[in-house]
Amino acid sequence: MKLNKIEPRFKKNSNPRIGLIALATDFMIERDFINVIKDKEIDFFVNRIECYNPLTRENLIKMSDKVTEVTNNILPNEDIDCVVYGCTSGTIATGHNVIEKKVRAAKPKAELTTPSTAAIKALKKLKVKKLAIFTPYSKKLNNEVVEYFKEEKFDVVSNSYLDIAADYDIGKVDQDFIYDSLVNMNIEDADALFISCTALPVLNIIDRLEKKLSKPVLSSNQTLIWDTLEKIGKNNNIKGFGSLFNNS
Repeated sequence: MKLNKIEPRFKKNSNPRIGLIALATDFMIERDFINVIKDKEIDFFVNRIECYNPLTRENLIKMSDKVTEVTNNILPNEDIDCVVYGCTSGTIATGHNVIEKKVRAAKPKAELTTPSTAAIKALKKLKVKKLAIFTPYSKKLNNEVVEYFKEEKFDVVSNSYLDIAADYDIGKVDQDFIYDSLVNMNIEDADALFISCTALPVLNIIDRLEKKLSKPVLSSNQTLIWDTLEKIGKNNNIKGFGSLFNNS
């Protein structure tokens, strides 16, 4: 047998890389990302982080202890263009600066986005001042999310919540029920509606809600995907997921 060594030829250019940290019990976030980016030249990688139920401030902070480890295990020793921390209430509870420090310990060159900071960025881009908020959380966690937006200088004029304690139950909420609940919210005085939680199945009804409500509708996953694509320069030609993408 003649042995022949062939030198490999490597690609000169690579696609932008997204590394998503998803909660272990989140049914929706990967699906939503894929629905939006599936036709783009983007490499998308996911690792899951242990989630402690019920969803409380203390458990959300506890979850963040593993952020560096989970981030490092997304393409170990390789660069990622943008790390996405996929938990709205978790970022609010822990603090963006803490999450950023833990991500940078594993991927120092990566951009970072989180649902809460992406939502603030999107709301400011749309010049929203009066805000209606819908969450699936318990009353206590719902109130903490509302307080976060108030601290960011938004006037919260309406708020509804579902009082669900466990993350894995949030993804099971019927989408038609969510639509009907949001349509019946009193948001007359609001400039926009924000729907919190990456696990809630709302991305595919945002266009329909905007037509019905005649107001911008934003969600955790929508704003998170929008900001991720902004950071990697791929936020173009996206239709069907709300007016936010028309303002990029």
